[in-house]
Amino acid sequence: MTKHQKRLSVPNSWPIERKTDTFTVKADAGPHGEAGVPLLIILRDVLGYADSRKEARYALNEDNVRINGKAVSDEERPVGMFDILAFDEREEYYRVFPGEGGRLSLTPIDEDSAQSRLGKIAGKQNVPGGDVQLTLHDGQTLLVDEDSDYGGGDSVVIGNEDNEIVAHFEYEEGALVTAIAGTHAGDIGRIDEIQVTPSSAQNNVITTQADIPGVDDEGGFETVEEYVVVIDENFIDGADESETASDDEGADEEEGDDE
Repeated sequence: MTKHQKRLSVPNSWPIERKTDTFTVKADAGPHGEAGVPLLIILRDVLGYADSRKEARYALNEDNVRINGKAVSDEERPVGMFDILAFDEREEYYRVFPGEGGRLSLTPIDEDSAQSRLGKIAGKQNVPGGDVQLTLHDGQTLLVDEDSDYGGGDSVVIGNEDNEIVAHFEYEEGALVTAIAGTHAGDIGRIDEIQVTPSSAQNNVITTQADIPGVDDEGGFETVEEYVVVIDENFIDGADESETASDDEGADEEEGDDE
């Protein structure tokens, strides 16, 4: 397996400029699969908190950066959708959220909101012992009681300290959702209709955007079920303050810095 990552071939979700240099850092194994963005890109190219890999490593060795409540020391650790980034010394907290074009962006949140994270239920199966195992969008697994009412497509809020489920949002008509990929990535709406497709094709989700605070469009959007995630009402707050990589970020980086 190659240790190199060309900028031109990175996933669309990575908030990085593709034509400034040839190579960039490659994500290590971890959550979110290929869609995970290396932490170094967040620290250097998005937030500008480090000018090089060396500076990023120094900050991480000081336990100054936490992801989902845990200190991180690997600058290649993947960061993905709905992760919580905390910079305790700066008293800054961010939620990773879908931005325009499917790029990951950072939404500022307060310290209380940073104590838990959202997860979409991507799979559900029975396991020995009478429990049910939930698999979330980032690969994390949770055990719940057999008679629990969690379903595929639902979202749960998990405490960072104990990994306990503290809230549950059902995937149903009327639920507040965001699209995390596709043409409407980053758009927010309420499910107006779930069109069940009687075949192997994906179901379609039709949303309305009327009466949603901070959303000017009174129309709606349509996308496939896979791209839809049920979110909490408080996710709407601060949506206009998200930070993404600018056109000039990373332009002065040398190719050797990422190798």
